[in-house]
Amino acid sequence: MTAEALPAELRRAIVQIARTPRLLVACDYDGTLAPIVENPENARPHTESVGALRSLAGLHETTAAVISGRALRDLATLSRLPAEVHLVGSHGSEFDVGFVHALDAEARDLHRRIEAELEKLTEGADGVHLEVKPASIAVHVRRAPAEVAEDVLGKVRSGPCTWTGVQVTEGKAVIELAVVQTDKGHALDVLRHQAGATAAVFVGDDVTDEKAFSRLQGPDLGVKVGEGETLAGYRIDDPVSVATMLALLLEERRNWLYGGQAPPIERLSMVANERSVALVTPDARLTWLCHPEPDSAAVFADLLGGPTAGHFSVSPERGGLPLGQRYLPGTMTVETRWSGLLVTDYLEHDVPAHRTDLTRVLSGSSAAVVEFAPRPEFGQVQVRLEATPDGLLVLGTSDPIALRAPGVEWEITSDGQVDSARAVVRPTPDEPVVFELRCGTRDLSAHPVERAARTARAASYWTDWLDTLVLPPVEKDLVARSALTLRGLCHSETGAIMAAATTSLPEEIGGIRNWDYRYCWLRDASMTAKALVSLGSTVEAEAFLGWVHGVLATIPGPERLHPLYTIAGTTLGPEAVIDTLPGYAGSRPVRVGNLANQQVQLDVFGPVVDLVAALAEAKGSLSDSDWAMVEAMAEAVTRRWREPDHGIWEERHRPRHHVYSKVMCWLTIDRAITLAEAHGRAVHADWPGLRDTIAEDVLTNGWNDEVRSFTTAYDGTDLDAATLMIGMVGLIDPTDERFQATVTATEAELRSGSTVYRYHRDDGLPGDEGGFHICAAWMIEAYLLTGRRPEAEDLFAQIVNAAGPTGLLPEEYDPVAERSLGNHPQAYSHLGLIRCAQLLSA
Repeated sequence: MTAEALPAELRRAIVQIARTPRLLVACDYDGTLAPIVENPENARPHTESVGALRSLAGLHETTAAVISGRALRDLATLSRLPAEVHLVGSHGSEFDVGFVHALDAEARDLHRRIEAELEKLTEGADGVHLEVKPASIAVHVRRAPAEVAEDVLGKVRSGPCTWTGVQVTEGKAVIELAVVQTDKGHALDVLRHQAGATAAVFVGDDVTDEKAFSRLQGPDLGVKVGEGETLAGYRIDDPVSVATMLALLLEERRNWLYGGQAPPIERLSMVANERSVALVTPDARLTWLCHPEPDSAAVFADLLGGPTAGHFSVSPERGGLPLGQRYLPGTMTVETRWSGLLVTDYLEHDVPAHRTDLTRVLSGSSAAVVEFAPRPEFGQVQVRLEATPDGLLVLGTSDPIALRAPGVEWEITSDGQVDSARAVVRPTPDEPVVFELRCGTRDLSAHPVERAARTARAASYWTDWLDTLVLPPVEKDLVARSALTLRGLCHSETGAIMAAATTSLPEEIGGIRNWDYRYCWLRDASMTAKALVSLGSTVEAEAFLGWVHGVLATIPGPERLHPLYTIAGTTLGPEAVIDTLPGYAGSRPVRVGNLANQQVQLDVFGPVVDLVAALAEAKGSLSDSDWAMVEAMAEAVTRRWREPDHGIWEERHRPRHHVYSKVMCWLTIDRAITLAEAHGRAVHADWPGLRDTIAEDVLTNGWNDEVRSFTTAYDGTDLDAATLMIGMVGLIDPTDERFQATVTATEAELRSGSTVYRYHRDDGLPGDEGGFHICAAWMIEAYLLTGRRPEAEDLFAQIVNAAGPTGLLPEEYDPVAERSLGNHPQAYSHLGLIRCAQLLSA
């Protein structure tokens, strides 16, 4: 029996409940998992049902149970279900084998009296069987003649059933008398509480199962097996159908939890327009898009939740694998090619501020299947699709969305909550099919600019900018792609620069180290802007510093700066979890917001002042406003540099005196002095002395003779790749044997083949993580500073090899599993690659 044989409404309900964060699946035994047979001792469960329950019990955040009228001992022996499946016997009165010992003396005495009375009443009754359980006794009359059965049941009902303290449960050809509460509904409630379930499935066939059905509510799912009145919302025929239903539930639950089709992170390509970003899979599935801003809720979150979380897909009607994906050279326009079909994706530039417009062009000679399934607000709102002659309107959202596709005939389907649309289109070599996704409007009218001109404009926006850069000869094309990626992470309207395009891509597959990087960190953004300045583009740095001035205008002074802000320059709200999304490849939780917003990070001043210095050198001038900001940041360092902080890696434990943070405080004062001397500004009298004091403090307290290295912090022997910065910024001469020893120690402790880990200490979080590309870039620079060019070239080649086919790098790389990890694309990784290519080209 296939899943298609189940009622369509039930299939939709199963798909829906399979997506609940924590699921409880409970079933009756006889007549549900096992068929009703003449001899109850021969009631064996269907193998398929046992396998499905076992597999469900093994899934993350999923609990499986059997709640039966049988004695727990007999249920365990007969069902042969593994320990992962909870067994509840005697209609919910037995939750473990030793339950009988929990009965008090009064209950045990009542149990003996009931047993003695029932033996009298059933003596000589042909076909009547007593089943004695630890807390109850069942009278089975299934094999008795009808008149005998009726006589015995009548005597039992008028006799011991009326005794004080007796709990009576009647089923099909059975009546059970218990000395404790026996209620499958109560048992279901207990299991729900223990599992913390957000939704429950209960499947049963008997009248005793109605007590469980009566407890179902909200998203719960009740399924009645066979005929008869019921409170269950759905009905199926027999135990064979139960096996089919459980198999479908297992498949949907597993797919939702583990995202088996999750593409490798490094193979995702980003399209951008300096205001919005979107990610496209290698097979042209629009898998990630947020609106109205990149740090807003997602319209398409397939990346973190599979197809049910929203996607916009294109594939050849006849099937087949894509031949490849690439960027049009020098642009952020992505092409995905199959034999006979080409999909071209880009984000429009010249659109109003509240709009996100993405264009998909299908060209070639092969028919294509297009699926459009928007799920605004991370899929947490119900949406409907309305077809018009010019396209589709998305209804039910707070912000309007439209898909212009004139002449396309759509088939719209619903799963009861949200709509999806499907169409088959047939482009020709001379007439492509164009889809224009427009978030922020219901306008489906024709675009005033002809499509070919818009496509050319989207390309020239990037190629014209790229032509202004000075690119190093080493890995020139990859450096160009990195530069385009960094600019794609810039937000031209505000000046903010994102750390990455995504949230919650895992640092460990299946782990909890999943963070939201769609915000503007002062440190990351400053380093990104400085990398672009080094290539010859200053507009991003000027815009970002303007953004910083705007943030500073809202607080008393720089010492009150948070480490990060929203793209709009406002303080982040509380970090939250979207537990309706299973995460990339089952990596939960999916987070929005970032708790690092509340941390103390004293290193933030250094990268900002260092950027001001780089920009002033490139332009040959220093603005009064930027100089005033430098002075204020130097003053903040003067007041706070002796404090402990949470450091560059934002560890969620007590503050420490991090060497890297002290080095960045030193850098703030050093660059302030350099700026003053180069641009005729007054050097504050206490700056030179403060610079020397911070340096002496770092050299004295940061060095550890035991490990022969500068360490993470003053209070330990653990190492940190960020400590390499001590020689890279000039606090210590790279020829100093202490720096050379630190490079050697860091290499030995933290480098693993093609990557470098941040640290190996216990940071208070479970699980592991990959090596960081930015740490590998620092190691390369340290190698070069200490005269080890062959090692630098070798490690750089391995970073290059880790890039995806379109040249993008996420945050991390796992050298053991040989796969990429972390949010994508990551600004740190690309600015590190640019820096290394420049140094190796010198």
